[in-house]
Amino acid sequence: MAKKTEKIAVASSDGIVVNRHFGHATQFYIYEIMEEEKRLLEIRKVESVCQGGNHDDKRLVETINKIADCNYLLVSRIGYGAATVAEQKGVIPYEIPGLIEESIQQLLNYTKIKKLFE
Repeated sequence: MAKKTEKIAVASSDGIVVNRHFGHATQFYIYEIMEEEKRLLEIRKVESVCQGGNHDDKRLVETINKIADCNYLLVSRIGYGAATVAEQKGVIPYEIPGLIEESIQQLLNYTKIKKLFE
């Protein structure tokens, strides 16, 4: 039986902490998760969706498209509109700020428990 692999896009300014609001992120750390093994695949650069207090709808879609191969998105914050666009592309956003390793583990724990009730 093949192992299930998932990808997580993490909004971080430093690769250590989930500390970026989705709209302010300029890069996403892409992690591959296979069972309990986590590994950083790459860092994807993007242009910030929010510019001077306003967001750019075109840039929002472009950013989501850049991470559309991911199953999950970890951010410190995300607005309703951006979360909806992400979900429409199949990327489930979660607000779990903190150390990346710990935030990923919290997400994995949550998804395991959630699957028990499906």
